[in-house]
Amino acid sequence: MRSQTILATGLVISFLLTACSGIETRPADTATFAAGNYHYYSWRSEPMINTLNSVDPIYQMDPLMRKALNSALQAKGYILDPAQAQFSVDYRYAEGLRMGETSQNASNLSTHPGTIPNRNMDQASVDNAYALGGIKETANIGIQFNDVSNNEEVWRVVITKIIDDVNSTDTSALRKNLQKAIAQGTRDLPDASR
Repeated sequence: MRSQTILATGLVISFLLTACSGIETRPADTATFAAGNYHYYSWRSEPMINTLNSVDPIYQMDPLMRKALNSALQAKGYILDPAQAQFSVDYRYAEGLRMGETSQNASNLSTHPGTIPNRNMDQASVDNAYALGGIKETANIGIQFNDVSNNEEVWRVVITKIIDDVNSTDTSALRKNLQKAIAQGTRDLPDASR
């Protein structure tokens, strides 16, 4: 009886710690990925090179993201080998996802004409609609795995709230957040089959 109470308390504490972390993940079902019997992977795109010394956060995040994802995949037994790759890894950062929506759905503007009964539109309302209706930059990351043979998606996860402050230049906080987020986002992935 006492061991059940301790186990239940441990589960509640771990749930609360995960819930309070601020990082939310929305992974797809892993059945398609698991059925692929994958061992080897490659990156779909080349690492970003900051030739102009830009302060854009993506240049700080790209190497950290790749390192964190490589570590998570290698811990599960996957091998980074572009020559033998069975699936490719790619990510998208701040692509206008607002709580997981695509950029087309994130806008409140419509290209189709319409009317709103009993409503006179003033110029301030129109300006606000344009200002608030565009793509919103977020701190979301979408990770996608594609089968190399047919280039079709086999798994994906959307991870939210990677960066609390996009103006911060603290790479240690970014590294910590990315490692935590990637570990949480990939925890449901099966280990590489042997």
